[in-house]
Order: sequence, then structure tokens, then C-alpha cells
Amino acid sequence: MERVTEGTLLYETSQSQKDQSLISQYMHWLQQTHALSFSDYASLHEWSVQSIEMFWDTVIDFADIQVSRKPLSPRLQSKEMPGAQFYPEATINYVNQVFHQKDESAVAVWHQSEIRALSTMTYGELKKQVGAFASYLKQSGVKKGDRVAAFAPNIIETLVAFLATASLGAIWSSCSPDFGTASVLDRFSQIEPTVLIAVDGYRYQGRDYDRLQTVTSLQGKLPSLKLTVLIPYRSDDALVHTFKETTVSYRDVIRHDAMLNPEQVSFNHPLWILYTSGTTGLPKPIVQSHGGIVLEHVKSMKLHVDLHPGDRFFWYSTTGWMMWNYLIGGLLVGAEIILYDGSPAHPHPYVLWELAQKTGMTVFGASAAYLTTCKKQDLQPGEHYELSSLRMIGSTGSPLTPDLFAYVYESVKKEVMLVSTSGGTDVCTAFVTGSVLLPICAGEISCRALGADIHAFNEAGESIINEVGELVITSPMPSMPISFFNDPEFKRYKESYFDHFPGVWRHGDWIKITERGSCVIYGRSDSTINRNGIRMGTSELYQVIESFDEVIDSLVIDLEMLGRPSFLALFLVLRQGTVLTDELKLQIREKLKRDVSPRHVPDEMYVIHDVPRTLSGKKMEVPIRKILLGMNGKNAANPDSMMNPNSLQYFYEFAKRFGHEHHSRDLEHGSAR
Repeated sequence: MERVTEGTLLYETSQSQKDQSLISQYMHWLQQTHALSFSDYASLHEWSVQSIEMFWDTVIDFADIQVSRKPLSPRLQSKEMPGAQFYPEATINYVNQVFHQKDESAVAVWHQSEIRALSTMTYGELKKQVGAFASYLKQSGVKKGDRVAAFAPNIIETLVAFLATASLGAIWSSCSPDFGTASVLDRFSQIEPTVLIAVDGYRYQGRDYDRLQTVTSLQGKLPSLKLTVLIPYRSDDALVHTFKETTVSYRDVIRHDAMLNPEQVSFNHPLWILYTSGTTGLPKPIVQSHGGIVLEHVKSMKLHVDLHPGDRFFWYSTTGWMMWNYLIGGLLVGAEIILYDGSPAHPHPYVLWELAQKTGMTVFGASAAYLTTCKKQDLQPGEHYELSSLRMIGSTGSPLTPDLFAYVYESVKKEVMLVSTSGGTDVCTAFVTGSVLLPICAGEISCRALGADIHAFNEAGESIINEVGELVITSPMPSMPISFFNDPEFKRYKESYFDHFPGVWRHGDWIKITERGSCVIYGRSDSTINRNGIRMGTSELYQVIESFDEVIDSLVIDLEMLGRPSFLALFLVLRQGTVLTDELKLQIREKLKRDVSPRHVPDEMYVIHDVPRTLSGKKMEVPIRKILLGMNGKNAANPDSMMNPNSLQYFYEFAKRFGHEHHSRDLEHGSAR
């Protein structure tokens, strides 16, 4: 494939695929039942955000969502944000939707890990375990509104525990067991759980990690706990007897049969609590509702991912990332979800592609960072594995560059929908995404999601096209937080999203919306580089820098300080055996000058071993900038919220050298303060 650039057309689904898609069926249904006719996706999207109440009504009816009190009125009491509530008089339960009209003999879940071989569980088996777990929790005194916290990996027991919790109207929250104790306490101490679901340990990259000591510590530091359920995962003997008498084994919890009878709760009753990445300060505990999540995830799964019953849906994630919550949403529409716990590169770098072949996976999801790693290692999944069932590859976490688009079509599969998406923990979904009706163009996200009133705003709060602006949402979405936990006056909530443009959700990303309706994300707006009045998203620089074969990864930090000129530092992870020569520096500078901007050429380049990343794979631009500008390390970055905390040490040492060097230069020029 010739080198592609942003906007290059790479793939389009066939007319038969479009005709058979659920979104086409939905449009035909709208015409038959409501006399609504739409010529294309753009007109459908425009209607979905202009007639927001009717749109969500039709999603409920078309998808047979199990909501009480039809007709649903009022549908949306007010569009004012924050505080807008959908269907305030209705009742629902997430778990009812999971098991509604499901063939109990059909596969619900595929699951594999570094410890366990690939296995399946049917809807009937899943329902039986969930019923037993829910019965035990209820007998133990767990009631509606209680918090159940899980310190557990992406395994079947965690899924069972979540569904049991939700069925009672209790509130779920989870952390991956690779989180440090302090990071877990930062999250769980805010919500005061009465139940802890914990794992004895886990395996990653072939190495076993014991977590029994961490469980003991959590029990001692969470005084609200009344029950701990220990999952024997790393070892068959979970040593329950060594814990408090309120600790029981997962196996004992699910031993007895019990009928599953999910409790109807208010449409806006809390379902789960998610957390921001927590790179600075205490993570914000985001509360989302049963009804809002069911509506949003069913819409997304049916009308964007095009998940039919029997589809096999995978996203590589841990329980500490919202993509786990999104993945299990596949059960809401009768799909088979695929859970995987372990390293994506052990025992070999193709392990996830091998999983795709073994399961007959139809949708493969991962982070952009994972696809970047595959490209940098020159993996050729299409040559080594039979991927005929694979019809969609999803990517999120950071912008997907044109080069990565080209890599997927060259090295994975030519006839596949590559769907780059962007959204966030804040709404537990993608608000810019793909559609089977639209073409795939390099470097672009195909569309704004249905029901998501997304705009690019300039500084005056005006909607702009073909220009980079702030990503905003101007109408409420059902999955927006109903609150932050323990934030009754919406103080933290308002500060997080509504301070910049009152009444309008500002997400904190730069976005460009083209005249064709496609979108390009340019990274976080709070890490934008402003050189001589010209703003530039870091993703534009990364696209050029990481196109060099010698460069595996990179981090760009603008170290502009009051009273000093901007200093743009470029940190490079180089391929083994590569040296950062003057010639390579010159090539990078010249290409940035030519392809991006002469104002955004780095002042200096440095070789590092690893780019600091959050647990969801995002480059930690803002925390590293704070460290390099002299902020106390503990306040700038939380190692327990990182994929590679050891990578911080270089930047702590660099900050000392950088500060000393620049202070000396200031003294020489008489500008020290």
C-alpha cells in the first residue's frame, strides 16, 4: 500500500453488508412505524440530536429494552446540564436486559487467561451462578444502594459478581489487581463498600503475583466492610481460613442453587462507580445509572458495532478501565463476549490474534497503543492466523494515525472495518465512532455517534467545521454521570465539565469535524502546545515522529514557563541498536517543519527507555509536564495508576538537571526572579 495521509479512503463495506446491518434495519423500522425517512447517516444523526427524546424512545422500542411504565413519560424533564434525567418515572434493571429472551444453551462468555485455558459459559450457566451469588449477598444483608467493590481481574468470577450486585440494586465498583494498595484505597475509601470481592493473585507475563497481603491490608483499612468474597484464582487453595471470619470462598458462595430475580430500580438508580485515571489528586468517583448505561450500550452495540446474537465481541481490557464495562455490554444484545486476563504479548506477541482465531472472533478491540506495538514489532497477524470471521477492529485510548490505519489493512486484514473511536470513562462509551454505512478514511473517526450532540467550539463558544476546537457536548446523553459519589451539590462535577462553557459539557479534547461529518481527535486540550500563538495538538507531532522506523515511541512536552521562552522537549524510545545521531535529529526536525509546523520543531531530543502511560495506555503528557516544571512528584503523578511506574524516575532526575540548567542560564541573562 502506498503511503497514506489523513483522509485517504481505505475501505467501504459492501451494499449487502449495509443492507443487513442493524442500523439499516432501524432506519427501515423508523420509516414503517414513524414515517421517518433518512437518506444517509448524516441526516439520521441530525435527527437523533434534534429530536433527542423521540430518538431514545425509538431505541427502547426497536431494541426491546426492558423498561417499565410505557409510554415512558416524562422522557426528559429538562435538557439542562448537569442534572438532566432521562425517564425519571420508569424502572429497569441492567440484569433483566442481559437475560431477556436469551437461549440458555447459547454461549454467553468465552474466557481465557495466562492461568486458565480457553473455556465457555452458556447463558444458562451464567444465570445460575449469578442467581446463587445474588442470593448469598442478599442473605448477607446486602441491599439496594450498598457498594460492592471488586479487586479482581478480567475473569468469569468478576463478571458473575458484577451481575449479582446489579441484580440487587447494589452499586458495583472495580479495580484491577495490578493496582497498588494506596491506589485501591484512594478509590474504595471514597465509596465505603460493605462487600469486597478479591482475588488471591494473578499471573502476568508468566510471573505470579500474590495479592493476599493486599487483601488483608484492604480489610484493615476499609472499616465499612462486612463481607469479603475471596476468589481462588492463582491457587486452588485461597487460604480463606487465614482471614477474618467474615471472609468466604467464591466457591462456597455459588455452591447452592437459587432463582435469579433482579430487583426493579429507578431508571436513574446507580449501577456502578467508575474512576478517572487519577494521575493527579484523588480519582473522581463517577456514578452512572442502570437506565442510562443500558440505553447507551444497547444503542452503541446495535447501531454502531452492529452486534447480532452469536457475534463474538472482544476488547482487551482490565477491570480498571471503562472498556471492561463496555465489553460486558455485549451481553445486553445477546452477543458472546470474550474475556482475557494476562499480557497481550505472552507467551508470544501474537497471543491476542491467536485468541481471535480460536474463538472465531468477529469484533476485535484494543488500544491504539497495542496496535502501535504490533506495527513497531512488524507483526503480521494476517499471515499467521485465520481471521475470516473478523469483520471489525476497534481502537481507542488515543488517536489512531494514518500509518496505523495502513498497517492494519496491510498486515491484519484487507476486508475489515477499522473503527477508531473516542469517548471516555465519563460517559462509558464512544461519542465519536464508526458506522457500517460510512467509509473508513485514514486518520479519521467516521462519525459522531447517534444521540451524541458533539461539536468543535472555538474560544468564543461557537461551533466550527474544518477547524480544530474544543470537543463539547451540547445536549445530555443518558450515560453521563448522574453525579460524582458524595458530591451532592454537583461541585466537583461542574468543575470537571461545565466551568469553561456554562451549560455545555467540555470534554478536554481537541477535535476537528470535517464537512463530511468525520472527526479527528488531536489529543488533550490541556496538553496542547502553544508556540508563538499557534496551537498544535501533540498527536499531530506524534504522527510524524513515530513514522520513523528508528522510533518506537515518543513523548512531546512543552516546558514554557512564565518569563521564559518556550522549550519544546522531545523524548524518544528508539529501536534496539539505534543511536540518536545528529543526522536522525535533523531528519526528524526537517520532517516536523515540513509536515506540521516550523514553530513546533523540538528544541532538544532525549533518549528514554519507556514513555510513561496510564493503565489505559494514554501518554502522561500533563503529569510529566508538571514534574518537569518542578511540581512535587506525589502531586503530579500517581504511580499506582500507571502501566509502567518505573518510567517516572528518569523524569524526576531530568527535572533536577533541567531546572538547574535553566536557572543558570537565567542568571547569565539577568532574568532570574
